[in-house]
Amino acid sequence: MILFLAIYFLVYGGVHVYFFLKLVRAFSFSAPGQWGLGVFLVVMVLIPIAVHFLERIGQERAACLASWSGYLWMGALFFAFCLFLIVDVWNWSTRIGTAVTGFDRSAWMIGARSAALLALGGAVLLSVYSAWEATRLRTERIVFPSAKVSQPTRIVQISDVHVGFIIDTDCIGRIVAAVEAARPDLVVSTGDLVDGQIDSLAGPMQRLRDLKPRLGKYAVTGNHEFYAGLEQALAFTEGAGFTVLRGEGRAVGGVLNLAGVDDATGIQAGLAPAVDERAILSGLDNRLFTILLRHRPDARSETAGLFDLQLSGHTHKGQIFPFSLLVGMAFPHLAGDYRLPNGGLLHVSRGTGTWGPPMRFLAPPEITVIDLVPGPGQGGTK
Repeated sequence: MILFLAIYFLVYGGVHVYFFLKLVRAFSFSAPGQWGLGVFLVVMVLIPIAVHFLERIGQERAACLASWSGYLWMGALFFAFCLFLIVDVWNWSTRIGTAVTGFDRSAWMIGARSAALLALGGAVLLSVYSAWEATRLRTERIVFPSAKVSQPTRIVQISDVHVGFIIDTDCIGRIVAAVEAARPDLVVSTGDLVDGQIDSLAGPMQRLRDLKPRLGKYAVTGNHEFYAGLEQALAFTEGAGFTVLRGEGRAVGGVLNLAGVDDATGIQAGLAPAVDERAILSGLDNRLFTILLRHRPDARSETAGLFDLQLSGHTHKGQIFPFSLLVGMAFPHLAGDYRLPNGGLLHVSRGTGTWGPPMRFLAPPEITVIDLVPGPGQGGTK
């Protein structure tokens, strides 16, 4: 926790300091103006931390207000930071060009006030668009022919919904309506169904419970199930009608095998036991199509060839570009479909909800419809 807070204040606080210096330089604030801006920015740094403590003491209205204000600000600040940085790179490049060539390019420089107006205006426009994009739930489709499939079966994957103060009953209603419109035989959640305080989320739980595909609903834990409190998270997920697979596999309806494992966060924290995934998968009937549910998009060599399809999430495709460039460095399987050894397929969902800022930029939310159909061999096509 101490390490997390240290990194948080270093990174997020540092962005606020950069933003402060840019505005002070651009608009020449007086001393009282600088103090006022500084206090505001300190408060905005502290708000995400405050949400956690307000949840713990049961101040849900205050926590909800803090979530919306703090996370909307976080998204807008990220855009402003990126735009300021682009201007800085342009100006540095102009200075270097002048020094190298001797040709005066000072007229190409963007002044401090112009840069601030560009960054602030751009941040507002991008934030509005990104908040809109976050509501535009898309349906991604995969058709997977396989000789192991005896009858057409439709699966819908949701992932990274993050039910909480921002993803509320209305949001869940829209998600459930989209899932129901796909008419699935089976629904799976690949982790992070819940986020933060979940004591009073009876509305979202009931709305999810109303979703009743014929082969049932299954889920695995993500890292946020452990952050929210594992017992509470499991109670919510099971109360919503999901069977949680925690290091186990089973045949579903005699049609396919489904295996699920806990997120690595729980194993590392000692809240979930380590499991032998190879043994779990090897114990399933290999004549049936096998799906592995894993929150993180890790493709492990020791289980290659033991499943036909892996469904994962976690990355959100970075959620807000260009943050996706950093996420892609940590997770090479960022979003979409990836062919695995021995013919298996990994699908990484962009996520169905949002975490932190209720925004998405160039990474729209998705539900994934997977149609398993009888056919020669096996493969996945859009």
